[in-house]
Amino acid sequence: MIIYFESNLGYQIEAISSVVNLFEGQGKDNVELNFVINTDNQLLFTEISGIGNKLSINNEQIFNNLIKIQENNKLNKITQEEFNKNGLNFTVEMETGTGKTYVYLRTIYELNKKYSFKKFVIVVPSIAIREGVLKNLEITFDHFQNLYENVSVNYYVYDSSKVSLLRSFATNNNIEILVINIDSFAKDENIINRPNDRLSGLEPIKFIQATKPIVIVDEPQNMETEKRKNAISLLNPLCTLRYSATHRNLYNLVYSLNPVKAYNLELVKQIEVDSVVEENNLNDVYIAVEKIKSEKTKVTATLSIHVNDKDGVKKKSITVKVGDNLYEKSGNRHVYQNGYIVEEIDVTNQTITFTNGTTLFAGTSQGNLTNELMRFQIERTIEEHLKKELKLYKQGIKVLSLFFIDRVANYRYYDESGNLQKGKIAQWFEEIYLEYINKPQYASLKSIFHNGEIDIEKIHNGYFSQDKKGRLKDTKGESEDDLNTYDLIMKDKEKLLDIENPLRFIFSHTALREGWDNPNVFQICTLNETKSELKKRQEIGRGLRLAVNQNGIRVYDKNINKLTVIANESYESFAKQLQTEIEQECGVNFEGRIKNKKERIQIKYRKGFEADPKFLEIWEKIKHKTRYAIEYNTSDLIDKASKAINELPEVPSPSFRLTKGSLNFTNQGIETNLLSDRREVCGNTNYWHIHDFIEYIQQKTELTRDTISKILENADRWNDLFKNPQVFVDQCVAIIKRTLSELMVNGIKYEKIGNEYYEMKLFEAQEIETYLDQFTFKVANKDKTIYEEYIPLDSNVESQFAKDCETSENVEFYFKLPSWFKIPTPIGNYNPDWAIVFKNDKRIYFVAETKDTGTGKVDISKLHPDEQIKIKCGKKHYEVFKDDGVEYKVVSKVKDLI
Repeated sequence: MIIYFESNLGYQIEAISSVVNLFEGQGKDNVELNFVINTDNQLLFTEISGIGNKLSINNEQIFNNLIKIQENNKLNKITQEEFNKNGLNFTVEMETGTGKTYVYLRTIYELNKKYSFKKFVIVVPSIAIREGVLKNLEITFDHFQNLYENVSVNYYVYDSSKVSLLRSFATNNNIEILVINIDSFAKDENIINRPNDRLSGLEPIKFIQATKPIVIVDEPQNMETEKRKNAISLLNPLCTLRYSATHRNLYNLVYSLNPVKAYNLELVKQIEVDSVVEENNLNDVYIAVEKIKSEKTKVTATLSIHVNDKDGVKKKSITVKVGDNLYEKSGNRHVYQNGYIVEEIDVTNQTITFTNGTTLFAGTSQGNLTNELMRFQIERTIEEHLKKELKLYKQGIKVLSLFFIDRVANYRYYDESGNLQKGKIAQWFEEIYLEYINKPQYASLKSIFHNGEIDIEKIHNGYFSQDKKGRLKDTKGESEDDLNTYDLIMKDKEKLLDIENPLRFIFSHTALREGWDNPNVFQICTLNETKSELKKRQEIGRGLRLAVNQNGIRVYDKNINKLTVIANESYESFAKQLQTEIEQECGVNFEGRIKNKKERIQIKYRKGFEADPKFLEIWEKIKHKTRYAIEYNTSDLIDKASKAINELPEVPSPSFRLTKGSLNFTNQGIETNLLSDRREVCGNTNYWHIHDFIEYIQQKTELTRDTISKILENADRWNDLFKNPQVFVDQCVAIIKRTLSELMVNGIKYEKIGNEYYEMKLFEAQEIETYLDQFTFKVANKDKTIYEEYIPLDSNVESQFAKDCETSENVEFYFKLPSWFKIPTPIGNYNPDWAIVFKNDKRIYFVAETKDTGTGKVDISKLHPDEQIKIKCGKKHYEVFKDDGVEYKVVSKVKDLI
């Protein structure tokens, strides 16, 4: 298949023109070179003549051109001072999948056509990107030859064993394109920077420098160190053009196509996230090794484990060193008692070993449902693939699915005899694929693509790096061993698009994640034994390009162009991280999500409010601190708690939550829409290690073992304990604590504490800063409150209440109670909302809580149980202040005070 390239895509033409127009006023000049090179403090004249680029306009003209371009493209205009600081560095921002490489290659042809520039150097940060550029040079060659009247072009990659090619680069009178890795010339000891006998004793880099090449930097964010920036400047560029989707610095920005624009213009695939998340599985030892690293004085490992939290068992990331005990680190979780003390952390082999002999590699885990989760991810990928293939094969569109794995041995491994065998992932894949392709709804696919017989091994294959003996190996994606892998991926690009080619599922190493992609990747699944650390933009980047049909023509139907990411996290979490990356890497400010620092204000109190009689009138009545005592009957606790536990819904088994959500890019951020949701119970979950659960409940509730035993015995829900012990026990803890709190509140009594009260100076001590938003209330009548200009509020109901207080004739004075004004309760401190001096037939002093339950008058029963308890405590608390004329009310409007 030959991929068809369109020459009239408006956004690409704009990006190309934005660079070409920088040189408006430049003539068609090039310069004949006679090299005079200073070597070892001697002038050495060579008989070499060549062709280089020549700039005939000055920087002032380029600056003026730049300003016009930025105006046309609606970009922030740069100042003369900024331009002088940036020099002739120019930035093009283009989202992954929109044809960035095509754009800069065609820009080369346009710069030659209009200004006769001939010498170009493309600097890349990695082998992967280098191979991607070379592949693009190859497949676009005929396309550009047709567009530009068969202009003479030579392109090649720099090879330190063939430095004489640089002489040709300097002397040829053609378009010369040199692709070079930054690491080939960034160090003094690089061959390119050392005198070479094959080049008359000259340093090879001199031949590049003499031509004043236009340098194109691909993914410049990876070359922002001082050393690498200096290396690029030593190429003696006429100018530097920087292309990326994720720039760190936008030097002289000339064109911007950020992710939000690209998605909204439908220039890339729309994204769906199909998430597979483990639920309700907290019963066994769980350890996930996130990373192992060496510091100057110690070696540490970052682990994810289950820890005892005040609200139950939670996952938490911790950092450990040799000698650390996971039992202590987990808050005394019983399952970590037997030998989970760190014995060794091996940075070289990336392992951690515990005193009980357990050894784990970085990126692996034990104790959770890892294998089951990965199987579900594979199953979801295959199911999604076949559904799309059923729809798209009639339209001549090949469907590909891409799996990223972090350990090659999980897909292919060597047995004791050195023979290559299928790893667990390959075995799972084949089992699941055969199960699905034999279902009746996919019979047509089976007959068309398999002729009724399935050669399963041709359906999937892996692209992995090999050592010198040809054995597959794990990789970091940057070694020479990876070169053949990239070469194979690039060479197979068109072959993979052929619908007659049975290969549809591609497995690759997570390290080989950049520099290549395929337009017909419709599913991407990252199979990690821990949560993927792969950046979301990298994860989706391999499949963002719009699909092509069997004629190599791009398809623009948005109902077809949907990329599904099968992730081991919720789609909301995926969307949130993706949005954060876009904000950080692209400087996109989603409206309402990024606060404007200029809108941050300091809340000031009105000068002299502390002497205002109306303020003092209520403050003197409510400023006293209190304490409480409680009484309750243990038998009532046993009865109520056991009844509530007995009425619990059935405790869920450990399971997977399978959800699919679409991601929509808006000015406010990445919004998610739920498309499907179902729960799959895990098999073989009947056997768990059950720890001393009564002691666990005792630690959480501080009740006696006898009381807890009676509650559980009366509840009679032992089957749930055996079904999912940790979830059941945590639910019991929550019910017992809530029942205990309710009994305590019913028997609570407050009293004032002698002469203890909140001092006036606390108003001055607390500086409040906030952001102006739709809830902030701007004070018009300062005499009715303690605030100078603004009242910081958190909701519409509070904002409307403040407005009504200011306009109501019945309200003489009001203010929001500060955060340090707290009432002690059995479940934590409570901070009421308002203090109000109210005048009707008589003068009343209110402490008010504002709530909106959507029912007109506040229905307290619809509030969260904790809020209900705090409100009940508030009522009991202010019964002590009745003699002072203070009333406590829960209201939604000022009129509710009457």
